[in-house]
This record gives sequence, C-alpha cells and structure tokens, in this order.
Amino acid sequence: MRPSLAVLTVAACCLLPSGTADASKVVAHTWTDSEVFPGTNRHYWVYLPDAALRGRRGPFALAVFQDGQWMVAPRSPFKTQQVFDQLIAAGEMPPTVGVFINPGHTGPLEEVERRGKDRVKPKNRSFEYDSLGDQYVTFLLDEILPAVERDHRVKLTDDPALRLIGGVSSGGICAFTAAWERPDAFGKVVSNIGSFVDIRGGHAYPPLIRKSERRPIRVHLTDNPDDLDVRAGNWWLANLQMKKALAYRGYDFEFVEAGSGHSSSVAASKFPDTLRWMFRDWRSDPAADPIKDPHPID
Repeated sequence: MRPSLAVLTVAACCLLPSGTADASKVVAHTWTDSEVFPGTNRHYWVYLPDAALRGRRGPFALAVFQDGQWMVAPRSPFKTQQVFDQLIAAGEMPPTVGVFINPGHTGPLEEVERRGKDRVKPKNRSFEYDSLGDQYVTFLLDEILPAVERDHRVKLTDDPALRLIGGVSSGGICAFTAAWERPDAFGKVVSNIGSFVDIRGGHAYPPLIRKSERRPIRVHLTDNPDDLDVRAGNWWLANLQMKKALAYRGYDFEFVEAGSGHSSSVAASKFPDTLRWMFRDWRSDPAADPIKDPHPID
C-alpha cells in the first residue's frame, strides 16, 4: 500500500545536486534494462557524502530505501540529505552511500516526468515490494549496486552490519524481505507502517520468524493503532504480530508506536533517531552478537 503523505511532486530532472562542489550531493539516474524485472523502467538517486569523504579509500556503509523519489524530494519530510549530512558529520552514522530507488514502471519514464509520478501508477510496485522471495534483493545486488559502484567509483562495504535497507508501507515489508532472504547482504531493516498483511503473502512472516533460526539482522518497526484495516488485514495487528515474533526469537529490534492513520509523518520526524539507533555501535565490532536466541531451533 502507498502511505497517505503529501510531498511535492517533481520531475526527476529537478532532483539534481545542489550546493557547492565540496558538499554532499544527490545524483539522479535511470534504469531501463533490468533482467530481473524485464520490461520495467525506473528512476533512482544516489547520495554521496561530501568531497572529503568521497576521497577516502575504505569502503562506505550503505543505505537503500524504496520509493526513492519520495525520500529525496526537496520538500520530503524525511529531509534525507540533511539528516545524512548531520549524522555522518557528528559520527553518529558511518560514512554512507545512499541509494533511493523507485518501483518499476511498465511504461516510458517520459510519461512519469511529464505528468508527475502520482498521476502515473508504478504498475510493478506491489509485485516488487509485497512479494516474498529473493527477486527484489537479487535485483539490487546484481544490477543496481554494481552500477552505483561503477558509476561513482566508490566501494561499498561487504559487511551486512553496515548495510541498511528501509521503506514505508509496502516498501517496509520489501526491506524486511530483502534482509530476510539475504542477511549476508543487509543486516539492518527500517520498516515504517510496514504492510505485513495478506497482499501477496506477507502475513506469513510472524509464524515464519518464530519457526526459523534467527537471522543476524537488526529491525526497526513503526506503526500506530489507527493504521489501515481492510480486506488484506489490519496493519496495526500485523505489526504487533511482527513485534511479538521478533521478541520470541530474540531479535535486536525496536518497535515505535507513532503517528495516526496510514502515514509516516511521525516516522519522518523520528528519522534521525532511527538512524542513530540503527548505527549506534558502528564503531565497535559489527560482528559481535551478544543477544541470545531464547528459543533455539533444535
């Protein structure tokens, strides 16, 4: 599902780097030749830290977010570029490359740019985001992330503890699915008002979490009691089930009750705190895992 949050709709050509040459920047890209999702076209944006950090030799941490245009639009309530700049400068998150990717369209991107993304439905969004399985994370790992490294001459860390994936609503369950399927690639998940309901089988996660060995992933969930209650399920109850399942299996997670309705406006205001919590121990040994599984699988 798409959250109800008004954001300025801008064409991709308007989301270009701003500021001085030494500042961080957000660079727009298109992807039109996917082998994993053939026939789809999409925009994505890459956040690069300031010039001093871009010249470093060590690998960068990674943060991937679905519904990318919404995250980096100039009037986005997440204020993503500013938040990244401030937390990196303060040492509260590691030097990070951000990848903000739109769902696929089955039509030409020129139509999206001409009419605005809110008037042209991304017909592949639910299939990509709500489906279980490894198709979407394979798309990221095999197509998008190698292109980011190649095009921007940056090295992304291989350490999953320094690789985050997040999203809102269907983008939230998509983020969880990516880490669930490939915990070796993503060790951190941010899900705001996540759609863990029966759109395309997402209601299976709570029992699946309980019955499976604990993955080495850290999870942030945000939802509220007034979230959607429709044929596919009740979002609040679904997220409570996720909370209980993660606790049962001993995951490192936090559950934040915030906002009202199917909106992530409060989650946006808490975005800096969420990233601080996610990367709270990034300077220490990221492989350390002091949490014990209270119900180990025999």
